[in-house]
Amino acid sequence: MMWDLCQYSDNTAIIDENGTTITYGTLEREGNKITDVIGKRCLVFLLCKNVIGSIIGYTAFIDQKIVPVLLNSQLEKGSLDKLLSVYRPSYLWIPDEDTIRFPDMEVVYSAFQYSLLKNDNGVECPLHPELGLLLTTSGSTGSPKFIRQSYKNIKVNADSIMQYLGLNERERPITTLPMNYTYGLSVINSHLLVGATLLVTDRSLMQREFWGFFKDMEATSLSGVPYTYEMLDKMRFQRMGLPDSFKTLTQAGGKLTPALHKKFAAYAQANGKKFIVMYGQCEATARMGYLPAENALEKCGSMGIAIPGGKFHLIDEDGQEISTPYITGELVYEGENVTLGYAECLEDLVKGDERGGILLTGDMAQCDGDGFYYIVGRKKRFLKIYGNRVNLDEVDRLIKARFDNMDCASTGVDDHMYLFVTDAILADEVRQYIISKTGLNRAAFKVITIDEIPKNDAGKTLYKELEIYYR
Repeated sequence: MMWDLCQYSDNTAIIDENGTTITYGTLEREGNKITDVIGKRCLVFLLCKNVIGSIIGYTAFIDQKIVPVLLNSQLEKGSLDKLLSVYRPSYLWIPDEDTIRFPDMEVVYSAFQYSLLKNDNGVECPLHPELGLLLTTSGSTGSPKFIRQSYKNIKVNADSIMQYLGLNERERPITTLPMNYTYGLSVINSHLLVGATLLVTDRSLMQREFWGFFKDMEATSLSGVPYTYEMLDKMRFQRMGLPDSFKTLTQAGGKLTPALHKKFAAYAQANGKKFIVMYGQCEATARMGYLPAENALEKCGSMGIAIPGGKFHLIDEDGQEISTPYITGELVYEGENVTLGYAECLEDLVKGDERGGILLTGDMAQCDGDGFYYIVGRKKRFLKIYGNRVNLDEVDRLIKARFDNMDCASTGVDDHMYLFVTDAILADEVRQYIISKTGLNRAAFKVITIDEIPKNDAGKTLYKELEIYYR
């Protein structure tokens, strides 16, 4: 079994914002009721929300070797139908209010505002014995491409996170990220491992009710992507008067601007809290690197060192290892949390390990003389502007650092960069700023003002959706 729920049988496992509380013993018993109805190893679509019913289903499926496909409950019906036709799961575990979307499926069990639907169009498909779950990459929506995570992947990564964060059963993390997103799921996995209490809410941190729940339940930690920290900064988070129980901030899902990194690291140091920057990808289950709290200010801008049990190195364009400090190369990770590979159709679910514990991350990085790594961009997030290689991630960071109250995104094709901004008044100033920073001909740059930068449910920019403006 993934978690020893019996060991913590009397501990409180989950508290939701309505005051519903369940113990680890209840979590196990209620989960067994669901899996007893299913009665076999098969594929199940789980439409996720940050609520008790969703977590009960997830933990039961993993522990009883039923393979869940984790999807956002808000996934558009057409995209969901497409996935159903490709993967043809035997069952769906979904919020009660969504059962109306599937009038042809029979409800065979219900509990905690979730229902189990039997799919008569489901098929008995061979599943690799180590296949634990299917998770979308952070940028996908209705794409049939999933990442195949094994039981070992999930367990060793949760163990590693538990170690470097120093987790114990007194922790009370609050949900700030979707559980179908690898970072949000890792918070659940690692804390259930130690018998901690999950404070579960689907509220946004922009809502007053979220902070009321946070304070009333004496949350101990908060997790977020860069967009989360941008919002926290605008809300003057440092002045919110949070409870003494609150002690840890973690950040992953992309690189913070150096200014924000420094601001939150300084806040944590001055207030006796821990600010831990982390690095990961769904292809490595969740986490690959972390910056210890004691180095948060000293190594500002770094994503840190490899997690316990993992290794990093850099390679050049010819695949040769780089050993000289401050030379940019592609970051390569090695560890037991590197996932099995991708799936794009039902037949792929019988495949075994295609990566052998090694992942070429696609991130370009440098390593300093002390062994700390710094992400400098994506291998594919570059444009050639009149023969000059321009890092689009660096362009985004420059704009956000200079215009801190405006969202932005840069993309384009070779010789043509498009700068998307949300403030028309600043558009020309942004263009002139990037021209001056790059030193390249102004003809290569165009600014487009849009109401909102498209992002997925994890707060990552959906660059693909911006292509309609220039392709």
